[in-house]
Amino acid sequence: MTAVPDHSVYPGADYYEYTMRQGKWQFHRDLGPATVWGYWAKNPHDPHKPIGMGYLGPTINANKDHPTVVKYRNKLPTTHLFQDVIDAIRSGKPVVVPLPPPPYHAHKPFPDDVNVWNAVHHHGGFTAPQSDGMPHQSFSPDGVHADGYTTLEPHRVKRNEVIYGYTNHERAAMLWYHDHGMGMTSVNCYAGLAGLYFIHDRVEAKLDLPTGDYEVPLILQDRTFHPDGSLAYTMMQQEGEDTPVVNGKAYPYLAVEQRRYRLRVLNASNERFWRLRFDVNPTNVMPQPELPFWLIGTDCGLRAPLRMLSFLIGPAERYDLIIDFTHLPVGTTVTMRNFNAPVHFPGVPGEGPEITEVMQFKVAKRPSGGGDRSAPPEKLKLPVNAPVEPTRHTRRRQWVIYQHELFRTMTLNAIPFMEPSEDFVKAGSTEIWEYINPHHDAHPMHVHLVNFQVLNRQAIDAAGYQAQYDKWVFGGRKRKDFPDVADYFTGPPIPPDPDEAGSEKDVVKAYSEMVTRIIIPDIYPPTHDIAEIPNSGAELPATYIHHCHIFEHEDDDLMRPWTIVKDGPGDDHHG
Repeated sequence: MTAVPDHSVYPGADYYEYTMRQGKWQFHRDLGPATVWGYWAKNPHDPHKPIGMGYLGPTINANKDHPTVVKYRNKLPTTHLFQDVIDAIRSGKPVVVPLPPPPYHAHKPFPDDVNVWNAVHHHGGFTAPQSDGMPHQSFSPDGVHADGYTTLEPHRVKRNEVIYGYTNHERAAMLWYHDHGMGMTSVNCYAGLAGLYFIHDRVEAKLDLPTGDYEVPLILQDRTFHPDGSLAYTMMQQEGEDTPVVNGKAYPYLAVEQRRYRLRVLNASNERFWRLRFDVNPTNVMPQPELPFWLIGTDCGLRAPLRMLSFLIGPAERYDLIIDFTHLPVGTTVTMRNFNAPVHFPGVPGEGPEITEVMQFKVAKRPSGGGDRSAPPEKLKLPVNAPVEPTRHTRRRQWVIYQHELFRTMTLNAIPFMEPSEDFVKAGSTEIWEYINPHHDAHPMHVHLVNFQVLNRQAIDAAGYQAQYDKWVFGGRKRKDFPDVADYFTGPPIPPDPDEAGSEKDVVKAYSEMVTRIIIPDIYPPTHDIAEIPNSGAELPATYIHHCHIFEHEDDDLMRPWTIVKDGPGDDHHG
């Protein structure tokens, strides 16, 4: 489903009205209908026929540098679809409520009279902070606002509405939008609040890529169902869910022609990493059991083609693939298979339900419409992303993924999310951010506003570092006790994974027991007004956030603000 823009409301911009509603959705023919949440787009050609499915939301298509303005309306119930989780958070249940390390005290993530509130984040967007949809910008169906609630055009909105403006300054890429409600992002997204957002540009349009029916978005999620088909949220008891869901359907299949397809893969799961390959049946139709494919893009756009047999995709990452069914006989089945990937990667086997088969592609017929006119991937002249080279003066900033008690609250630099920003980035500067992860699990870290490149990784003595960091935290955070991560390196820096090298990213897998370094160039927010809307551009200082994109970790406080300033102090901060 694709939303239809209204061009008459704002000059030079696409305008949409999106309403969050509760509805019904059937995930599989053998399951009964489930109560779900989704986004519905106003149809400018027929207001009585809104565009949507009930689950997820309609796709937005935008052209580079042609802005988009969206009014979001909250018409969800005031009792949550997973009210037991909300009640557990409110009652202080340790497994779900943020309980920070000393000397900090817990903050309530939402008011006592709010069971449902929402914020809509434009993930991957070059967006002014007032339109970014961060958690402290939440608003409820009955008009309760979080402390950071902002809207463009205040005179045009009701208490349960917000207007955001998007620059669409990004190059061609598959972005997405999803809920970011403070303290309840995990259950809001699990209920269905997510959708795709494509940026198109002239560079991509000139390439001979598969288009139309042969360009297929795949939104990967995992869900668990009650016997009657309704959604069950089980992540207070275990990691991950037990059933694969693609584009809202459990165990789907797609009938394909003998030709090349472009698959736009988004991992929209709450927690699950997927390691995916394409298995061919019968196996004797190819020299090897897996069908090769080409990676042509990641989170933030196209990259040099890379031939692959499998890939690991963390929550919120996107992979842009060309897969070729040309030489497979009609009747062949290709299964997208998940393998060697526990819910939390690399994780502990048995900690969460294992999912092996995700979906199938059934080669059904010969090419139609005059044949396949797309170019073979190895002959595509795709944009090459020049590496951003650090200098000895490039500012380095450290973020320690810290958990002061096993299976409890995680923080960045041992500071709760709701504490004021303490990291100030000079506008226009380039920085190296180091995510220090002494955990046994990887964390997909997402930085709002910016694109970055993965620089390198370096293994550490995780147990030794964690012990010294604990001493620093519980000993009063004395500077003399603060551990220098360089004292804990166990090997030299290693290069990015092949799929990361040469890619523009907005999510990075911070692998366990390692320092993961990213380099962020030219850090600056969009300051120009959008579509002549007053105060729609960013003003300095401009505060954004970064966080783990495992939704449950994000809700559990693995998230911090950072601020762009005109003249940054550039001082290292250790707590």
